[in-house]
Amino acid sequence: MNLKLRHLHYFTTVVDAGSFSRAASIIHIAQPALSRQILELEDMLGVELLHRTARGVRPTPVGEALYREAANILRQMERLPDVVRSARGDIEGTVGVGMSSTLASFLAGPLMEACRTEFPRIKLRLITADSIVLKSRLDASQLDLAVVFEDLPSPGYVRHPLFRQRLYLVHPGRPADAAASVPLERLAKLPLILPTLPNVTRLLIDRVFAEAKIIPNVAGEADVFSSMLSAVQAGMGLVILPKGDLSDVAGYSALFAVPIEPALFLTAAVIASHDAPLGRAAAMVRRILSRLVCEIMERAPPPGAEWMGGSPEATGPGEQ
Repeated sequence: MNLKLRHLHYFTTVVDAGSFSRAASIIHIAQPALSRQILELEDMLGVELLHRTARGVRPTPVGEALYREAANILRQMERLPDVVRSARGDIEGTVGVGMSSTLASFLAGPLMEACRTEFPRIKLRLITADSIVLKSRLDASQLDLAVVFEDLPSPGYVRHPLFRQRLYLVHPGRPADAAASVPLERLAKLPLILPTLPNVTRLLIDRVFAEAKIIPNVAGEADVFSSMLSAVQAGMGLVILPKGDLSDVAGYSALFAVPIEPALFLTAAVIASHDAPLGRAAAMVRRILSRLVCEIMERAPPPGAEWMGGSPEATGPGEQ
């Protein structure tokens, strides 16, 4: 078997792109040549790695397994120069950090500024997506760290809990009869714009409604934070978010949030893969992130947020 890194690079690119034509454009290789490389890889391994359809391609179960391992190998190869440079005493390298949209609204800017000031040789690559998507990118070694909301912890990650965040019902403006909180039972009578599954907030909402035997009035669904806020602003319905103050969200500062009663919480945590040790740069970014959240919670905690992290300087498992 003469398996080369290029085979792994080509294969992961095809899977990420979802088609040979898009992958060929990304890699800058002719599509027939790319197809031959993937066929050569399948011949060497003796398995079918991709389901090929008129709509594109998707990995077979064996292909999924290879994709995870290949992405991890390529990520490790990409990090080698940074590891060597860091071994000389300089902390540098590219660190992929994922954040949910809600968390990124108040954490992304301060994190980038702190990293640039303290470690100018660390380059952050920020990705914004739902917590479930971010976990899948960690699994695929596409990210080093992710700051996510969790209802129930998922196995397979090293996690540092940061804070608990209460859920709020978001209105287009302050209601004339605004109360200090909104009872769970009242939500059944209100038109709701719910996050599209899979989504951690939606999973919590569905579970709580089911336990309370409440059937929600679903006026629509949206899979992006900004889309949900736009729907509220347009008067299409109300949304439930782990965020009690929209003043820091450009264009939506007039939206009004009311806490739900009984209190519903998600846990914000910074997580990393249990199987891939963090390099020095990623470990330092995690420390900076934890320290920033600690400072925010001491200085001006967001509404409904309760600090639960340990020492920002603590070294956790998985650090090199």
